[in-house]
Parts: sequence; C-alpha cells; structure tokens
Amino acid sequence: MTTKKKTLPQRMCVGCRQMKDKKQLIRVVRTTNEEIVIDPTGKLSGRGAYICPNADCLAKAKKYKSLDKALKTSIEPAVMEKLEAQLLENGK
Repeated sequence: MTTKKKTLPQRMCVGCRQMKDKKQLIRVVRTTNEEIVIDPTGKLSGRGAYICPNADCLAKAKKYKSLDKALKTSIEPAVMEKLEAQLLENGK
C-alpha cells in the first residue's frame, strides 16, 4: 500500500508574487463590513490576500497598490499604516 504525502496549500504573496506555503504568509482580509484587518487564524470570512511578513514585500505591495487590487478596494493611508505596524509585528 502506498501512502500519499499531504500537500500544503500554496498562496501567492501580493508583494513579491512568489508562491509560498500558506502558513508562511499573513492573510489580510476585507470583511463584509468593508473593514481591512489582519487575519491570524486564516478563517475570517471576506475577501483575502496574502503577503510575506517582511518590509520589502509590503513596500512593493504599497508601490504597485497590489493589496488594494487583491482586496478590490482602496486602502486609506491611516489603515495602511496600521497594517504595516501589525504586519511587521506579526512577522517577527
């Protein structure tokens, strides 16, 4: 009998555009209330996007507005600053 190896789910980072294991990335969600939050559990309902927990990917995502595009909404600068602080805090 052969045993199958369980494959880990892969997601693309909106900053560097590389496929990585889902557990390595941080999920950012636009909830049904149009709120932008970080989802540490990965289970909040709403539109999600994944980003690497480092400053380079976040800078690329801001420059090209890829986080805005992935979440299909414009992210206000105050919310983006809050997200930056949370992402860098969660990434360490």
